[in-house]
Amino acid sequence: MKIAIYTLGCKVNQYETQAMEQELRRRGHALVPFPEAADAYVINTCSVTAVSDRKCRQAIRRVQREQPDAVVAVCGCYAQTHLEDVRALGVDLIGGTSDRLGFLTLLEETAAGRRSHTESVDRALERRDFEPLPAGGLESRTRAMLKIEDGCVNFCSYCIIPYARGPVRSLPISQAVEQAAALKAAGYREIVLTGIEISSWGRDLPGQPPLMDVVEAVAQAAPGVRIRLGSLEPRTVTEEFCRRAAAVEELCPQFHLSLQSGCDETLRRMNRKYDTARYLESVELLRRWFDNPAVTTDLIIGFPGETEEEFGKTLDFIRRCGFAQMHIFPYSIRPGTPAAKMEQIPRAVKEAHAHRAAQVAEELHQQYLQGCVGRSYPVLFEQEKAGEFVGHAPNYMEVRVRRMGLHGQLRRVRITGVEGEALTGEVEE
Repeated sequence: MKIAIYTLGCKVNQYETQAMEQELRRRGHALVPFPEAADAYVINTCSVTAVSDRKCRQAIRRVQREQPDAVVAVCGCYAQTHLEDVRALGVDLIGGTSDRLGFLTLLEETAAGRRSHTESVDRALERRDFEPLPAGGLESRTRAMLKIEDGCVNFCSYCIIPYARGPVRSLPISQAVEQAAALKAAGYREIVLTGIEISSWGRDLPGQPPLMDVVEAVAQAAPGVRIRLGSLEPRTVTEEFCRRAAAVEELCPQFHLSLQSGCDETLRRMNRKYDTARYLESVELLRRWFDNPAVTTDLIIGFPGETEEEFGKTLDFIRRCGFAQMHIFPYSIRPGTPAAKMEQIPRAVKEAHAHRAAQVAEELHQQYLQGCVGRSYPVLFEQEKAGEFVGHAPNYMEVRVRRMGLHGQLRRVRITGVEGEALTGEVEE
């Protein structure tokens, strides 16, 4: 059977898609690019914002319109949290955010005509077990993702993800070690440790081990392979965390610390578990222990009740932090969350503030890139673009060189300049 998969959303979704791709190949199916002609289409959905919801519906309708005889199967967060909406679209199979291998079996049965419309969506908040899936990616990729955690119990007032993913479940160290060793043996040069909220890894395991336990174990199981961390909560970054992290030679000095707002009043309404003082402490600790680390973040603009003064505090704070890169999102109402019931900000104000924040973010990004000029980095090269080979430095900044045939190679590059959003340089012989 020919199957095409379309993925929206975060690295966890990407990881789970790659796991499904591997399993489908193992079962003898062929994968084709989306939306080429196929017997079945899988849309792995996201529901982090209203824009994500809309993109999910558009992808589903596009397949139904262009491939009316194909099986259309939908899984992921949007299907988990908006079952009625997906059901109304008339797809053939609906799965949620669990039991991906069982979902693929249902897909096969649906395509073979043994089932008509099928739904397999559980109660996310009742989950207690981590679902192990094969780590890795497509054969041509140099970077692999390894999901070590699922679920979240922070219940930020704006976020629907705990309802989509359920409570925290952790991959045991023994299984993480086994998968990391297999990825090294398969030739991957970098492993990204990902999850819905990896800062909570271990809280459901005996003894509640800290995150660095699994990071160190993965590094030991895959010597010489770069290790990159997914998004962290500020509480994770302590003196002890930094001491241990700095001792892991393979750990990339790029740290994505969720911020969401640079104003304490707004953070309280968001039900975030820190204030700006604690956040800044994390940033300063990272810069004390690492040489020019890339500290990146997310920012929600126009959260309910955000005043001009509060927004101004956020702009001042992000300048103080000096982020290497930022993702900026205008606040999006998620029905069923506490923030949906709060007094909303006019759309025009949100868009204007988001534009101003993006300008500051770009200034900071360019400052960080300029600070990389003259330095030398080991760059993992991944693909050719417009006559150049492109890869990423340990700080995850894109690096371009005018040289071919570097796919999968880890080469030291001296940075000579900045072009747009990328660093340019020369391969050191």
